[in-house]
Amino acid sequence: QKTSFHRSQTLDFKNGYAFSRLPREGVGGETLYENQLSQEELDDLCSKGATLTYGQVKRSAPSSFTPAFVTYDKKVLKFDAYFQEEVPISAEEHYRIRQVGIYYYLEDDSMCIIEPKVKNSGLLQGKLMKRHRVPKNEQGDYYHWKDLNLGIDLTIYGRTYRLVNCDAFTKVFLESQGIEVNPPEELVSDPYTEQRRTPVQKRIMPTGPDPFRQFLTYDTKVLRFYAIWDDTNCAFGDHHPCVIHYFLADDTVEVREVHRRNDGRDPFPVLMRRQRLPKIFVDKNKNFPSCVLEITDHEVQEWYSPKDFGIGKTVTLLGRTFLIYDCDKFTQDFYREKYGITDFQPVDVNKKPLEKAPQVIPPYNGFGIPEDSLQNCLSLFPKPPRKDIIKMLENNLKVLRYQVALESPVPEDKNRRFILSYFLSDDTISIYEPPVKNSGITGGKYLKRTKVTKPGSTPENPIYYEASDFTIGSTVEVFGHRFVIIDADQYVLNYLERHAESFPAATVQSIRDHFLPRKVVVETTSSGIPKKELDDLIVEVQKELKLQQPFNTRQFHEAFHHFDKEGSGFLDKTRFLNICDRFNVPTSTILLKKVRWKGCCACG
Repeated sequence: QKTSFHRSQTLDFKNGYAFSRLPREGVGGETLYENQLSQEELDDLCSKGATLTYGQVKRSAPSSFTPAFVTYDKKVLKFDAYFQEEVPISAEEHYRIRQVGIYYYLEDDSMCIIEPKVKNSGLLQGKLMKRHRVPKNEQGDYYHWKDLNLGIDLTIYGRTYRLVNCDAFTKVFLESQGIEVNPPEELVSDPYTEQRRTPVQKRIMPTGPDPFRQFLTYDTKVLRFYAIWDDTNCAFGDHHPCVIHYFLADDTVEVREVHRRNDGRDPFPVLMRRQRLPKIFVDKNKNFPSCVLEITDHEVQEWYSPKDFGIGKTVTLLGRTFLIYDCDKFTQDFYREKYGITDFQPVDVNKKPLEKAPQVIPPYNGFGIPEDSLQNCLSLFPKPPRKDIIKMLENNLKVLRYQVALESPVPEDKNRRFILSYFLSDDTISIYEPPVKNSGITGGKYLKRTKVTKPGSTPENPIYYEASDFTIGSTVEVFGHRFVIIDADQYVLNYLERHAESFPAATVQSIRDHFLPRKVVVETTSSGIPKKELDDLIVEVQKELKLQQPFNTRQFHEAFHHFDKEGSGFLDKTRFLNICDRFNVPTSTILLKKVRWKGCCACG
């Protein structure tokens, strides 16, 4: 009833060296007795007797015991084999031959199957069967090295392996064990793998251009031309600047329109999509439609190529005519290398500016100021003339007032007096006539506030009256009416003296000379003479002068100024009497005594 059959350990290491020793226990842990004789030794003792005087012949000691797993350690039988695998899902191969190596380990009678890995094979290769004892049949037998030989079929787990060869150690071992090794067979190769390994037959180059080679050579290389599309023959046509792209990879052409800001066109960048453009068509039948959706190679005799484009050439693309006037640097290099063209002078396509017709300004019609009327000739929607805002703010409420007399052949107009107001803020003039009782003339506004042009100025270049044009005795012509300045207010003198650098010296001096007699009267009044007596004296002298008809007051003033060379306003008695005699002015002794010798004061 023995159940334990394990063997004791007989292999050990000492000082790094492996050695074997005798077992201490028997199989299953049985006790081993020292000097125990085997059954054969007992049989010899029983059957043999003493044959020699000195005892039996000494027998050699038995050899040391070595287990089988020690004897066959790291000794492996290696067979080259292959198996056939069906491929039901491929149209290129129906079966596949897979080469493997079958390894038999003599130490424990185990086996393993390994398939060499092939890069990019797409198969799960390597160890197909792990190392173990392989069952031979359903009775529980296992494969033994005696079952292995060359040229046999070995079925393992339903897969049949054909053993075709082995290594030298395997052959020597089998022959040493009395097994006749069959001759080796040729290892069958996989037909699909051999087909893949065969060199690909060189492709015969076509006689014409190769599209694939052209694509690889000229991919991303584009010729760029700058052109003008002349569309002036159509209604509302114009010159459209365009860019023509010629793609060298597939000989296609694309046209893009260049848009500018506010050009009045829809912003569609592509005028013609990228496509091959026919140059010459094959002769068509009369019943062939002129408009087709697609054009094949059979209908086109020649397509557009790079030689059809160039600076200065005119090309017709789908019915539109384009004038090429320039190209980019890459295009110039391409034509220089391939066609030997060196002249790339751009064509001048800039429009010459149209000669502007001179604008004829119609004559001024008298309505409003010339600048305001001129706006109707310059714009369809006239705008008011621009004003000098700075000048208006600086001279606001500054007005120069003058007393003027009307020059008219009508006797009734000789005694009419007007107030001329000059507004410094906008250089406008207004004239007002103070009403005089029982004169028969209705006073009031004679001229509303407006700019007045000088005589001789044109509507294109109007010249208006300025503050420097108003001097005592000067004539102002207002729309055909002539007015003579005979007086000014005190503000005019003060303003001219404060801004003397902005006015001519003659204008300032004229106003000063006019106000000089008044200044003398003021000084006389302030000197102690009663004002009433001075006023009566002036009235009496004026009456005496009015009796003399006609009397030229202007020449009389000029004579006084002529003799008063120093401009002091004083004349001695002798010169004063000589001037009075020249103009036949009666010199009363009583008046001369009363009048001080001051120029221009007696003339009032």
